[in-house]
Amino acid sequence: MTTTRRLSLAYLALTAGVAVLFALNLFWGSVSLMPGAVAAALLGRGEDALAVGIVLQLRLPRAVMVVLLGAALSAAGYLLQTFFANPIAGPFVMGVSSGAKLAVALTMVVFLQQGLLTSSATLIIAAFAGSMAAMAFVLVVARRVPRMSILVICGIMIGYICSAVTDIVVTFAQDSNIVNLHNWSMGSFSGMTWANVGAAACVVLPALAAAFLLSKPMAAYQMGESYARSVGVPVRAFSTALVLLSSLLSACVTAFAGPISFVGIAVPHLVKHLLGSAKPLYVLPGCCLGGAAFCLFCDLIARSLFAPTELSISSVTAVFGAPVVIWLLVRRQIQEGRE
Repeated sequence: MTTTRRLSLAYLALTAGVAVLFALNLFWGSVSLMPGAVAAALLGRGEDALAVGIVLQLRLPRAVMVVLLGAALSAAGYLLQTFFANPIAGPFVMGVSSGAKLAVALTMVVFLQQGLLTSSATLIIAAFAGSMAAMAFVLVVARRVPRMSILVICGIMIGYICSAVTDIVVTFAQDSNIVNLHNWSMGSFSGMTWANVGAAACVVLPALAAAFLLSKPMAAYQMGESYARSVGVPVRAFSTALVLLSSLLSACVTAFAGPISFVGIAVPHLVKHLLGSAKPLYVLPGCCLGGAAFCLFCDLIARSLFAPTELSISSVTAVFGAPVVIWLLVRRQIQEGRE
């Protein structure tokens, strides 16, 4: 099979997967709707007010948000893997998501205790500040520790520390609205509104476009910093851009849906395996489609498996994403043993 044919089939399969899972997310849930009722609601011809409300105000904005944030999380993971040249680098593993989680939790508690409401922009800024703080620590460690395994362990420890502090903040918060914060801290796509979708789109879409524009220097960077410099890539500015974009994408996801594990690690590798290529120009769009499909699938499981009880999204993504990470580690160890 030629490379072009394989890429075409892979993109077609990913697009079809996103479309099918998007439709299923509109049909299934604690209240099952017939395809005709969903289509009528989408076309503005629905006569059942309950069905129209469920589709247009609950499930549709949630599904669109899952697509946006799934694409953002997968792309962020790919950018971090490129930057650190480590296959298990990702927003959750490197502590970036946990740093954003802590900053958002503190911001929400302070605002709620003052009787104020937090806007989407405030949460995104807080999450970005938290993610950058965690990333700064990881980068400081990276300069002192040559082994990537130690760096990953440090990132995981930072994640544990931030998560522990977040749990303490949530436990001792007094406001009754903190119940929502607890649900958010476990990871959830519930409660998404069209205003949330608009705010997330204003951050995610430009960041993804910027990442795509960096595909060519990214390909050179994958060959090593020396090679990248030899072909004219400004390595310092490029590295800064990768860090900022990955942190911004991770922060946006955490601000709206809380910390979501394993998507940023597992999906890029599955996409590269499906495409049969590691070129950023091909992998980045595939990551966006793959991340959207993976998160749609996991959110469908979270909402429907034990309906009306909803599982945290991180619990489901861990079930399906963790085996992929284990497979990666075993495969890498086998390859190193052969060399």
